[in-house]
Amino acid sequence: MAIRTLIEEFLQSALKELEFSIATISLEHPADISHGDYATNVALLLAKEQGNNPQELAKKIVEKLNRNIPENIEKIEVAGPGFINFYLSRDFFAESISSALAQKETWGTNTGLIGKKVMVEYTDPNPFKEFHIGHLVPNVIGESLSRLFEFSGAEVKRASYQGDIGLHVAQALWGALQADVPKTVAEWGIAYARGAKAYAEEVLAKQEIIEINKKVYARSDEKLMRLYESGKKLSLESFEEMYRKLGTVFDFYFFESEVASLGKDLVLKHLGSVFEKSEGAIIFKGEKHGLHTRVFLNAEGLPTYEAKELGLALKKQELWPHDLSFTVTASEQNEYFKVLIAALSEIDEGVSKKIRHIGNGMLQLSSGKMSSRTGNVVTAAWLLLELIKSVKEKMSERRGGDDEEIILAIAVSAAKYSILR
Repeated sequence: MAIRTLIEEFLQSALKELEFSIATISLEHPADISHGDYATNVALLLAKEQGNNPQELAKKIVEKLNRNIPENIEKIEVAGPGFINFYLSRDFFAESISSALAQKETWGTNTGLIGKKVMVEYTDPNPFKEFHIGHLVPNVIGESLSRLFEFSGAEVKRASYQGDIGLHVAQALWGALQADVPKTVAEWGIAYARGAKAYAEEVLAKQEIIEINKKVYARSDEKLMRLYESGKKLSLESFEEMYRKLGTVFDFYFFESEVASLGKDLVLKHLGSVFEKSEGAIIFKGEKHGLHTRVFLNAEGLPTYEAKELGLALKKQELWPHDLSFTVTASEQNEYFKVLIAALSEIDEGVSKKIRHIGNGMLQLSSGKMSSRTGNVVTAAWLLLELIKSVKEKMSERRGGDDEEIILAIAVSAAKYSILR
């Protein structure tokens, strides 16, 4: 029997003897480990319901519990205004660890998702920008979710979706054309920051970047496309190097250039029923779903992120039919995804019901939010180098080891643990 279930049943039995009744018992892990392994507010709830003193009621319940404590529980105490804290025994933890070690890779597996097909999209770095610590968060969470789904019996496919067209690409290309051709990913990051700044501050540069954006969509300028392809290739190679270090292997790579036309066609096909024109653009009015309005085709007739996401959802289902589709991104996109799913529900309800968005918090600098547009980023490569230095120092103090593979594994694990905790 699971320890949580044992505590719940033990507590319900004591409450019954005291002639108390509560439908559901809430058990939580206290934030401070000195307050025990599990805590319940059952006395607070019952006292409020009956008008009793919660601390006195908690003491009465604990007195009853202490008369027949199960062997896996070391002690039970009253805390604060009436919480009841449970401390598990050392023998319980020793047995739990022994059991986990004996089961090895099968420990924690279950059949909750047996027979299900699950696609998990995560990381999603954009070419022409550097892979920074903000990409580490969805990478670590997405990979962990993928493994949890596999441990639950699902067949899982990992996917990454990358923005290889759009305004940021045009800004990077414009920035590159103002100086020497970028030879490294870092130089492309500088070129992007240069283009983003010019787009925001210079009227002429903004118009030039808009024209470059159109040419990239149309692939109409051979010289420009050679520059584009070289930058994209360099970016993707650097991403793969980082994935090898992180232990991530993707089954599918999706690109905005592959789904843009599909998304645009979907919007135009449902113009007048799902979408409508507004000031030269085509929008979806999310207010009918209690949400907000978003643009799906801009005034130049180009598909926005929203339209591309529609194409992506259908492309995923077509390429690998699945039961659930998870997307892991920053929580600042939570409302964006609500509108997207609402629009998709009016186009293909079956596909929309399979989508789940997992919004995660963001790593920030002490000076504030990172921004690729301003060049104010901490790259994942730099972070790993710093962690590797720290690991080497610790290992030299303790064992004098210099095994590069072990050092990298510890550094990557430290980064992952810091995010997952």
